[in-house]
Amino acid sequence: MPDKDTPPERLQALRQENRNLRFLRFLVDLALMEIRAGSFTLDEAEKVMENVRSQALQLFPGKETAFDWIYRPRFRRAITETFKLH
Repeated sequence: MPDKDTPPERLQALRQENRNLRFLRFLVDLALMEIRAGSFTLDEAEKVMENVRSQALQLFPGKETAFDWIYRPRFRRAITETFKLH
């Protein structure tokens, strides 16, 4: 957590990163909700996952591995359960 000696530029960067993270969480939650609701075909659900990944990389460049470790399993699980791919 920043303290009183943190430069204003750093505080602004931290606030922007927090906004980006909240927006990404919103996108992921919304996409997962729509996939689970059956709003998409299997191909569309796969494209939604890739579109969210693309958006995540725009918000956090160079973090491909983080998305693949954190969010891809959630999408895979939702797609597998929704389309009964077990």
